[in-house]
This record gives sequence, C-alpha cells and structure tokens, in this order.
Amino acid sequence: MSIKKKRRIKPLPISVIDEAASGDVDAMQAILKHYEGYIHTLATIKTYDEIGKLHYLLDETLKSELEVTLIMKVMGFKMTG
Repeated sequence: MSIKKKRRIKPLPISVIDEAASGDVDAMQAILKHYEGYIHTLATIKTYDEIGKLHYLLDETLKSELEVTLIMKVMGFKMTG
C-alpha cells in the first residue's frame, strides 16, 4: 500500500503580497506564478469526445477570471498592526 504525500508549497513572504498590493508589478507576477499550478487545476475541465474518450482541457476564460480575482484580492490587501 502506498500513501500519497501532499507536496508542501512554501507560503509567499508577506512582504511580496504587501509590495504587490502597493502596485509592484514584479511582485504581482511572482504571486501569479506562485499560484499558477493551483489556478490551472481549478480551471481544468473534463470533456468527452464523440466516442466517449475523456479529455482534460484548460478553460482559458475560467483561468483568466481566477487570475483577475486573485489580483483584485491582492490589491485589496491591507497590512494590520
């Protein structure tokens, strides 16, 4: 029996998020790159062809919507303290 190990992804430093929220384009690109795999997973859809074979496709529209949502949430980020 094999046990699947979840891959641990290091969290982004809070400074990168703060810089992106302040308008730093490079920091925002770093955030989008960091979450790229997760966004692709969420935007992947199952489809079947005419003979019933399963295919996985990246829904580019959904991917773009997820990226915009992430950008908007980052832009609304405020450091407390």
